[in-house]
Amino acid sequence: MADSAPPTADTAPLKDASRLDPIDYAVISQGLIAAAREMGAKLIRSAYSTIVREAGDASAALLDRDGNVVAQAELIPMQLGPMAGTFRACADLYPLETLERGDFYVNNDPFQGGQHLQDVFLYSPIFVDGEIVGFAGTVAHHLDLGGGNPGLNATAADVHAEGFIFPPSKYNFESDWNGGPLERLVAANVRVPSQTIGDFNAQFAANAIGAHRVEQLCRKYGADVIKATMQELMNYSERRFRAALAEIPDGVFYGEDAVDDDGISDQPLTVKTKVTITGETVAIDFDGTCKQVSRNLNCPISSTVSAALSCVKSVLTSPDIPFNEGVKRPITITAPAGSLLNPTYPAPVRARMEAAYRAFNAVMKALSLVVPEKVISGGHDTTTVTAISHLGDTGYRVYLEVFGGGYGASAHQDGCDAVDSPLSNCSNAPLEATDMDFDHFRITGYGLLRDSCGHGKFRGGLGIHRRYEILKDDVNFAIYADRFRIAPYGLFGGTDGSRGRCEIERDGEIIQIRSKDGLMLRKGDVLKLYTSGGAGYGQAAERDPNLVSRDVAQGYLSDETARAAYPHAF
Repeated sequence: MADSAPPTADTAPLKDASRLDPIDYAVISQGLIAAAREMGAKLIRSAYSTIVREAGDASAALLDRDGNVVAQAELIPMQLGPMAGTFRACADLYPLETLERGDFYVNNDPFQGGQHLQDVFLYSPIFVDGEIVGFAGTVAHHLDLGGGNPGLNATAADVHAEGFIFPPSKYNFESDWNGGPLERLVAANVRVPSQTIGDFNAQFAANAIGAHRVEQLCRKYGADVIKATMQELMNYSERRFRAALAEIPDGVFYGEDAVDDDGISDQPLTVKTKVTITGETVAIDFDGTCKQVSRNLNCPISSTVSAALSCVKSVLTSPDIPFNEGVKRPITITAPAGSLLNPTYPAPVRARMEAAYRAFNAVMKALSLVVPEKVISGGHDTTTVTAISHLGDTGYRVYLEVFGGGYGASAHQDGCDAVDSPLSNCSNAPLEATDMDFDHFRITGYGLLRDSCGHGKFRGGLGIHRRYEILKDDVNFAIYADRFRIAPYGLFGGTDGSRGRCEIERDGEIIQIRSKDGLMLRKGDVLKLYTSGGAGYGQAAERDPNLVSRDVAQGYLSDETARAAYPHAF
């Protein structure tokens, strides 16, 4: 079994043939992780938009000089997984020797390492004594980057209708941004320039604090020691991960799930996977997955890799293993070109999270066959996004929020209630913040959705309901979601969770909204959103009657539902 201990003084050579002191290693490695976390805090606190400032839809990491992720803030797993690939697309065009102080890389191209256009990656080189020792990198979801509809274009026919594309590029902060031509170009192509430019500046500020912290470490310990620590931190994660894999039985395991539909027909979009565990390695192949579609459900390969990585890391390893490039080394992930999980240009990709979650679920199901005690049942496991926008006398107001639901239950405990799903990890935007920023709607209802969970030895988490009163005419509404047709799946006897739905109450009538849709709202409309609940794990007859009584007393389950699902408890 691989060694999982930190390096000893006689086993970790530096480039200058000195030795890496284990105490220095412990201090520096934690310093790098702390710096990445500080970057994340700086980014979120400095942001202008509610989606970053309140929901935390952003991430930060430190990379070595070759673009390998060394340390990251614990923010959005989906954004962090492919950060190295997004970086390398830039470095291949603009090698390190061409960089100067103030330069930065930018990339959001889904077909060159990016994910979807709204997630823009910025990388700033960290110079010490004229040499690049690493990079500070951030990604933020930008609320509006142009495109055919404010915030979200549910009917985009190609990626160009979804917003502004930054191909892998190099610019300089002082000459190109900071009032320069690039900043002016971006501001001219978005609907709320102050908000978008403000969020970009928050990314630059976070990169700057990360670079400053690494420079401080280099001044104290020397650049060679810092670079060696970066390498050893990745090697440590790799050793720990390989040790965990070595304890899993070898074999080939299959899983399958499906996106509800493509927003046009009712045909499910099937995702299939084969997980092969061999010694200390894992190979994940998505062959058999359906072809790419004409709507925005397509998932770029970088997002597919991130989804599969997140599932394997969370199921098979300890949470104390730092997530960095070392974790990726034992894993191979492939998907057929032209498929839903590896689309070709110019496929629209805005809602790529729906297919990414089905990749996550398919891998989870495959792993349930080999480590049933470590997996979770199906949960909300979808990105439910609503965009409610309005053009008034003072310009656009663009509101967008990501909604949580119920987590799937595990072999050990109930699923969490009303939280974002595993790949996203966004926070709830406080009602006070939306009241301050938007005057074209009012939130009039918000709470847990009783009886929305699946049942079992452990129950799933509850979904939520949201109610909006529309206060003005000509309000633009768009949504993408999932789990409206195919319910979250139970495992080992657990029952499915509830499905989500969306509806508009207008003049006493109810208009049902598809999970991928858009329409204009008018004053007096009431928008109602219901997210799916998590599924159960194990047989309901094995549930502790005291837990059933607690759920009824606290209002999670109605007495009628509890009696039907758990008759042994009464």
